[in-house]
Amino acid sequence: MSGSRAGAPALTTPAGTPAAGDGATTAPAPASRGRTRARGRRGGSWRQRAEITLLSGPAVLVFLAFVIFPVVMAAYYGFFSWKGFGVPTDFVGLRNYVTILQDPTFHDALRHNAVIVVLSLLLQGPAAVVLALLLNRRIRGRSLIRVLIFVPYVISEVIVGTGWSLMLQTTGAVNDLLDKLGLSGWAVDWLADPDVAIWSLMLIITWKYLGFAVILFLAGLQSIPEELHEAAAIDGASYWQSQRAITLPLLGPTIRIWAFLSIIGSLQLFDLVYIIWGQFVAATAGTSTMATYMVVNGRGAGNYGFGNAVAVVLFVISLVIALTYQRFVLRRDTEGALTERTK
Repeated sequence: MSGSRAGAPALTTPAGTPAAGDGATTAPAPASRGRTRARGRRGGSWRQRAEITLLSGPAVLVFLAFVIFPVVMAAYYGFFSWKGFGVPTDFVGLRNYVTILQDPTFHDALRHNAVIVVLSLLLQGPAAVVLALLLNRRIRGRSLIRVLIFVPYVISEVIVGTGWSLMLQTTGAVNDLLDKLGLSGWAVDWLADPDVAIWSLMLIITWKYLGFAVILFLAGLQSIPEELHEAAAIDGASYWQSQRAITLPLLGPTIRIWAFLSIIGSLQLFDLVYIIWGQFVAATAGTSTMATYMVVNGRGAGNYGFGNAVAVVLFVISLVIALTYQRFVLRRDTEGALTERTK
């Protein structure tokens, strides 16, 4: 018995490895390896969450304190007739909002904002694209021209509004220049005439903000490979055919981002209108906006509760337009930027 036992072959597992009990080491079970990996993932997940919380926490707190909290408080004060000091006690419910939506002056301001939005896109967009294409070529003085185009954008709105208001007065530099050129018949009241004032405003807006669009488009042009234009030239395409078939489609995401910024900025336009036309002339000249309506009928009238209600209406209109634009225009760009999608 003992002899036959000593001479028997060692027991092996089905895989051919020595069985336990014969001096062989056993590999960790698959279940234990899975538990180890799970613990590692949980540990890494907690560390990752802690890092994200630590790094983004201050920014989130600032955002909540200076963006979300003021919006909530504006909505709260909008339900009161409040003079701007003390605790609001004169609760009026939705009366401020009903007054806003029924006020023809607010309807005019909303219409002026819509006109500014459309004209800004139609005037600044094509002009900025053409200038960006020209300044993207190798021409003498290109850097100086870029600087000169961008300078108006960095000038303070107060300086821009004051300077243009002085030049566009009936006795200002523009009418004086027209008179010296023998074109005195063209001299008009650039600021008070309702048929002209909106175009004066668009001239000022285009002059100031065109440089931002040009610089933005120039940055987008740098990401377009030059090899595509060379291949198009080999195939016989002219310069403008190459721009239309290659540059503009590839510049599309940049154009859509600029259009979004232009729309939101036009909806919230205040400083230039208020500086040039003041709180009384803007409405009669046809250049009032929702922001100027808010200041005139809120702070100017001593009813800060009503002004907060106007701010909430302006916020809601801007938010709806922004979400709609993102949903139907920026959707392809935002989806293309995602590296992972949750199924």
